[in-house]
Amino acid sequence: MHYRIIPVTAFSQNCTLFFCDKTKKAAVVDPGGDVSKIIALLDEQQYELEKIFLTHGHLDHVGGVAQLLKHYQVPIEGPHIADKFWIDALEQQCHMFGFDHVDSFVVNRWLEHNDTVTFGAQQLQVLHCPGHTPGHIVFYHQQSKLVQVGDVLFNGSIGRTDFPQGNHQQLLDSIAERLLPLGDEIEFIPGHGPMSTLGEERKHNSHLTSIK
Repeated sequence: MHYRIIPVTAFSQNCTLFFCDKTKKAAVVDPGGDVSKIIALLDEQQYELEKIFLTHGHLDHVGGVAQLLKHYQVPIEGPHIADKFWIDALEQQCHMFGFDHVDSFVVNRWLEHNDTVTFGAQQLQVLHCPGHTPGHIVFYHQQSKLVQVGDVLFNGSIGRTDFPQGNHQQLLDSIAERLLPLGDEIEFIPGHGPMSTLGEERKHNSHLTSIK
């Protein structure tokens, strides 16, 4: 498996394309917008999009889903159902964040902690990591020692918790109990900004000083 990151929207959200080299199938994580860039990369790589995976329901992570579905009739998997209220409120989110109108969509499969998702010959583990939003999940590819963490953890920072149903302590608990035990060597793709490793953040991220 290999991957490519495409920063999308005015928030430079890290939309990620995972590619299964064995089957030439692909999955896209958090297509928040700039759908033409996503389609162009799929065409360039000559891979077939098989699924859309969502970490959470914020607009900069899901705003391009409906448009992408006009080009590829593929299932949407994730996030956890606790984020349904965010996806149901896409129109209000557009006003909140100053985005143009985006069409709504229907999630085909809500995900739970320790579920697995697949595309091509690849399998990823689902970890429920609430705090930034109540239904936030992350996608862990064990063979690659790689995890797409959305807005749970960043290089040098953590996700905001001042949105509706955000919870700071719950976010720290998710990082401590669900992410850091994966191991210091694990690389992560955050929802915004540069990649890092869990070990680097455990040692140097000032927001994690309360975590033993």
